[in-house]
Amino acid sequence: QVQLVESGGGLVQPGDSLTLSCAGSGRTFGGFTMGWFRQAPGKEREFVAHIVWDGVNTYYSDSVKGRFTISKDNAKDTVYLQMNSLKPEDTAVYYCAARLGYTLGTPGGVDYWGQGTQVTVSS
Repeated sequence: QVQLVESGGGLVQPGDSLTLSCAGSGRTFGGFTMGWFRQAPGKEREFVAHIVWDGVNTYYSDSVKGRFTISKDNAKDTVYLQMNSLKPEDTAVYYCAARLGYTLGTPGGVDYWGQGTQVTVSS
């Protein structure tokens, strides 16, 4: 059993940065690909980024590639999403997710979800 607890969301201006954290409990992250989806009001939940269980290989959506960086601290059982150059279109609830395997896949394939954290980018 894995529990994911998210933190780090908030209200920022365009161009600002935020770092989201996702801490695991109940067991280690071993064997799980970790990452984030996000969901804006009235829209589908969309993939943002993932980091494979090896802690090295990463993948990003085109909309955030070059601005966001995902990383993992195995000693703290924590995954981070560093978000730079934030834009109003990044506004959404961000959900940490975990899937046993080499990819995060689609929302329907996710094994565990965090509670979500609100990111609002507005001037």
